[in-house]
Amino acid sequence: MNDGADEPDRRRSVHKGRGATLNLQGRFDRQERARVDDGWALEPEPESSPETILGIDRSRSVIAYNRSPDIPFDRSLNPYRGCEHGCIYCYARPSHAYIDLSPGLDFETRILHKPDAPEQLATELSRPGYEPAPIALGVNTDAWQPVEKRLRLTRRLLEVLLEFRHPVTVITKSGLIERDIDLLSELAAHDLVTVGVSVTTLDADLNRILEPRAAGGDRRLRIVERVAAAGIPVGVMVAPIIPMLNDREIEAILQAVAGRGARAASYVTLRLPNEVEPLFRDWLQTHFPDRAEHVLSLVRQMHGGRQYDGRFGRRMRGQGGFAALIANRFRIAAARHGLDRGWPALNTGAFRVPPRSGDQLALF
Repeated sequence: MNDGADEPDRRRSVHKGRGATLNLQGRFDRQERARVDDGWALEPEPESSPETILGIDRSRSVIAYNRSPDIPFDRSLNPYRGCEHGCIYCYARPSHAYIDLSPGLDFETRILHKPDAPEQLATELSRPGYEPAPIALGVNTDAWQPVEKRLRLTRRLLEVLLEFRHPVTVITKSGLIERDIDLLSELAAHDLVTVGVSVTTLDADLNRILEPRAAGGDRRLRIVERVAAAGIPVGVMVAPIIPMLNDREIEAILQAVAGRGARAASYVTLRLPNEVEPLFRDWLQTHFPDRAEHVLSLVRQMHGGRQYDGRFGRRMRGQGGFAALIANRFRIAAARHGLDRGWPALNTGAFRVPPRSGDQLALF
């Protein structure tokens, strides 16, 4: 099978601190770019990591709604497009193709943000007839990725949610969330928040190439501990579980997070939709050439012989013998460590639209 590594416009290149080894074109590109040998010497590939470039996302709304039956929320909020963490497996990578950027290196280096997201959120929550339900923050790309340290969009969004007493679920793999424990604690006092920490691996060497700009495994355990100590309901998502790379760590991860105060745990297996498949394949062949085909063979076994089955109910966990083995191991380990209790229900009854300057006050 041709993995594309021999095509001139998809040359493999490893950059320090970046995950993707390719910057392949998105499937919606109208023009095709290719390197050709015209007799002139090519400039050598730069050794340094490509810099991060910020752009503006001019979407007219910030709340995205969905009707997917296999996810536990019907609305989400993402202040950023693209993610500097550079996780090679990220299922959100194909979204960059919709804005004519590559799901490869562009996804990690061309980050779009919504400067007026907090104001847009307040407007949308204030609309007549709005019905509150838990909103998922940062499920597409991490809301606490490195650029958030200076832009502070996520913190401002949390302030809006607190002002409206609106329930929110968050998931992250970033230690920067600790900056906002004050807001999360206040939300928790009103039963308005749960925090999920993504823990993929406790192996420092694997973490460094799998999630190059994300916190390491030990650091994520400390996040769980500190969030739990602040009285905020916290759980973990072991995601993604990748055959022959991190599946051996299921029991160790669950034991470790239970000892740090986690109250719930869930998992998803590796998903390879659209452009993620060639990116992940090339990454595997670059870093794990001895087991690349074995990994992909097991992935196909979990998706009915295909590299990915995107049908609801199957895309997150897969099917077949190996998928069942993972499910059983996870279920047993979660029960052993008390991580099968589930999440507390969030409070939708406290929702309010705060008065704005010039509004007429209610008589009662």
